[in-house]
Amino acid sequence: MTTLQADSLASLKDSLSGNLILPDDALYENARKVWNATVDKHPALIVQCATVQDVVGAVNFARNNRLTLAVRGGGHNIAGSAVCEGGVVIDLSRMKAASVDAPARRITIEGGATLADMDAATQAHGLAVPLGINSTTGVAGLTLGAGFGWLSRKYGMTIDSLESAEVVTAAGEVVRASATEHPDLFWALRGGSGNFGVVTRFEFRLHPVGPGVLSGLIVYPFSEAKAVLQQYREFMKKAPDELAVWAVLRQAPPLPFLPPEAHGKEMIALALCHAGDPAQGEGLIAPLRKFGTPWGEHVGVQPYTAWQQAFDPLLAPGARNYWKSHNFSVLPDGLFDAVIAAIDTLPSPQCEIFFGAIGGATTRPAPDATAYAHRETQYVMNVHGRWLEPADDARCMAWARDFFKASAPFASPGVYVNFLTADEGERVKMAYGPNYDRLARIKRQYDPANLFSTNQNIVPA
Repeated sequence: MTTLQADSLASLKDSLSGNLILPDDALYENARKVWNATVDKHPALIVQCATVQDVVGAVNFARNNRLTLAVRGGGHNIAGSAVCEGGVVIDLSRMKAASVDAPARRITIEGGATLADMDAATQAHGLAVPLGINSTTGVAGLTLGAGFGWLSRKYGMTIDSLESAEVVTAAGEVVRASATEHPDLFWALRGGSGNFGVVTRFEFRLHPVGPGVLSGLIVYPFSEAKAVLQQYREFMKKAPDELAVWAVLRQAPPLPFLPPEAHGKEMIALALCHAGDPAQGEGLIAPLRKFGTPWGEHVGVQPYTAWQQAFDPLLAPGARNYWKSHNFSVLPDGLFDAVIAAIDTLPSPQCEIFFGAIGGATTRPAPDATAYAHRETQYVMNVHGRWLEPADDARCMAWARDFFKASAPFASPGVYVNFLTADEGERVKMAYGPNYDRLARIKRQYDPANLFSTNQNIVPA
C-alpha cells in the first residue's frame, strides 16, 4: 500500500464499529475462507461490518483507493465471488438482525443473514420465504441471483417475495429500492446478482408454511433410474404447486433407513416437500412409491426448519466443489441416458447430479418483470462435482464438464446465475437473456466504473 492508502486505512479503522482484519492478523486465515475450498484468495483487507455506515466507509475506501472490491454475505457462491485477490472484502456476516411483523406478513433482515437465520425468525410465526435448500447459504447472494427452493412452485422465486432493499451504491450513498423508489434498481436487484451495490437490508413478503411439512426421501436402486426418471417426468406434469419433488442421482450415503448393502452404491432419490395440508400430501405422494422397488424411504411430517437443514451434512464447508448447470423446459429420454452414463463414471463419492423442479408459480411473472428472465424453466439441473483432495481437481472437473456437454443439446437457452462457476464468464449474457441490455444501462447509472465487478459481471453500457 502507498503511504496515502496507509493513512486512509488508519482513518477507516478508526471509523468502524466492526473489525478491520489485515493479512498479519490471527483472524485473517479463517476470515478469508469461503465454502468452496478450491477458492484460495488473499484480500488486502477484510472489513467485518457491524453497521450500514461501516459498509459505506468500506465502499468509499475501495473506490477512492482504486482497489478491487468483493462483498461477502454467506460466502457460499460457487465461483468464490465473496473474496478477491489483493483488494477489499466487505464481510456482512456480523449483520444478521431480523424483524418479523407477523400480522403484516413481512420480515426485514440484514445482508449477512443465512437461510437458517431467516427460517428461525419466520417459522416462529408459521411463515416463510421461498429460499434454497442448504441452511448455511447466505440470504443476500441467493436472493440477488433470483433464488429457488422447496417452496418455489407454490410461492415463486425468492425475488418474487422481495418488497424492498436498502442498498449502498458505488458512490457510497444509502438508498431504498422498491417498486416506487429507485424502481430500475429494484428491478435489477431481482436477479442481477451483486452488480449494483451492497444490499444491507432486505424486506420480504411472508407466506404461511408449516411449521410441520410432509417431506423426505424415497430411494431407488440405480438399476431402476431410467424408469424412475420417466415416471417422475410424467408425475411432475400433473403435480400441484404445493408439491415439489427433486430427483437426485449419486452414491447412497449411509442413511439409517437404507439397507447396509445399499450404502456407497449408486442410487436415485426422490426428495419431496409438500407445502400444504399433510393429509392431502400423503395422497399426492403415494404414486412416488410405485415407480419401482424402493430401497427405502424416510418420509413424514417434520418441522420445515429441519427439512431445510436435511442436506447440510452433504454440503458442509471445506470440500472442493465445481458445478455446471443447465435449465430445462422438458426432460427427454436422451437426457436420461446421458445422466445415467455420467453416474456410471462418478469420480468421487460426493459427486451428484440433481434436477430441481420449479415451475408452478415461478413461471407466472412475465420474463421482463424482474432481471431474472427464464420464467419458462421447469427444472434447474446442477452437476455437482465435490471432492476433498487437490490432486483430484482435474479428474472431477472434467467429469462435470463432460456431462455438461453431453446434456447441452437438451437444455433451454438460459442458465441460473448462482450456479455459474468462475470460468463461465461467457455465459453471463445467457443468464439474463433479453434483459441483459437493460441491466447494462442500469449498471451504467448506479456503478459506471464497475466497482462491483467480482461477480458474474454485467459490464456498464
